[in-house]
Amino acid sequence: MTQPATQDRRATGDETHPAGSRSRTHTWQPPTSYADAGAHTGIELVRMGLDGRLPEAPICGTLGFRLVSAEEGQAVFEGEPGEHLFNPMGTVHGGYMATLLDSALGTAVLSALPAGRAYTTVQLGVHLVRPVLDTTPTLRCEGKAVHVGRTTATAEARLVGALDGRLYAHGTATCAVLALPGAG
Repeated sequence: MTQPATQDRRATGDETHPAGSRSRTHTWQPPTSYADAGAHTGIELVRMGLDGRLPEAPICGTLGFRLVSAEEGQAVFEGEPGEHLFNPMGTVHGGYMATLLDSALGTAVLSALPAGRAYTTVQLGVHLVRPVLDTTPTLRCEGKAVHVGRTTATAEARLVGALDGRLYAHGTATCAVLALPGAG
């Protein structure tokens, strides 16, 4: 028996894209590592990203989210849910929410670090409390550093509806704090 998708492909003459398929294209600037950006504090690096002196991380364009504000120890990202982020159950994949949380958590930690220091997430805890649909309005993820030490840092974040404040997910992270290469 012929599968409907095969019939659709034949009907369009396109063997790689079934009829009715959608596409999503994005472009990005080559990333600049923080080590290559020069001797700056974490908040300076974050602000350089906000004002365009450093390119945004390519993952932002890939998944459709962006850093919108930051203060020392705090970072806010916003994202646009959509059908392109669906899992097989017809809801936005939990990995999208986890990525927003990880971005806000890590950037909150980064924004509190001195020059020559970086971080990497070593533990990420995510609690998904409400499904996200393609009709869900803009999501806002607010991260806050809880503790930033010489070798470890922790942070917490909430993912809410940007317009109504409804909670969709919350999470925590533990980060290892380390020296940037060449920072001595």
